[in-house]
Amino acid sequence: MAKVGKWITGGLGWAIFGPIGGILGFVVGSMFDNTEVITGRQEYQPGQPTTKGGYIMSLLVLVAAVMKADGKVLKSELDYTKEFFVRSFGPAAAGEAIKILRDLLQQNIPVTEVSQQIRKNMDHPSRLQLVHFLFGIAAADGIVHESEHQLIKHIAQQMGISEKDYQSIEAMFVADTDAAYKILETEPTATDDELKKAYRKMALKYHPDKVHYLGEDVQKGANEKFQSVNEAWEVIKKQRGIV
Repeated sequence: MAKVGKWITGGLGWAIFGPIGGILGFVVGSMFDNTEVITGRQEYQPGQPTTKGGYIMSLLVLVAAVMKADGKVLKSELDYTKEFFVRSFGPAAAGEAIKILRDLLQQNIPVTEVSQQIRKNMDHPSRLQLVHFLFGIAAADGIVHESEHQLIKHIAQQMGISEKDYQSIEAMFVADTDAAYKILETEPTATDDELKKAYRKMALKYHPDKVHYLGEDVQKGANEKFQSVNEAWEVIKKQRGIV
């Protein structure tokens, strides 16, 4: 548990409190001799920044909820998650993350309360990246099932993600004839100049540097979203002949 230990002793911040803390206390408390690391006796200080540990554990909790949404946990979903952690932290850490995820899958996740806790304590770029990864999990078997789709939408709403931001990420995974325009949060009726401004705005919003403080591993995941914005812009440029 060395790598997981580093995540936790590195500071879970606000994630050791509220519904997320309760879930994690049950799941990973037994991994350590000093369970105070999880339950905590200190007072929570509002406005604490999101640490890598807090981000990862929040992600695992929401991933468990989405995996269970359609009533079955698929190997493709577990593989997608494991591949993310292998790329981000290496094989050993990925194995430990999957062990925690398997335990989380046995629990009843209070999705609304967890999402609201994240909304109050996590910055906007990090919340956008959570939604992007959840769609990736849902699409791991080649299709985003309606139950997964609706749950992710609910999570996004409870996390305070705007409808435009949500539709932008959704369009990266759910087929739609206007997907490229939705990714740029604009309409097919927009002028070329409006589209150029929309692209610059979205490229700034989804730039991987927005989550740089969470480390290179999370930045790699954020880069997928950034690439989708660029790909959408390329599609529109070709359709319209924009130079």
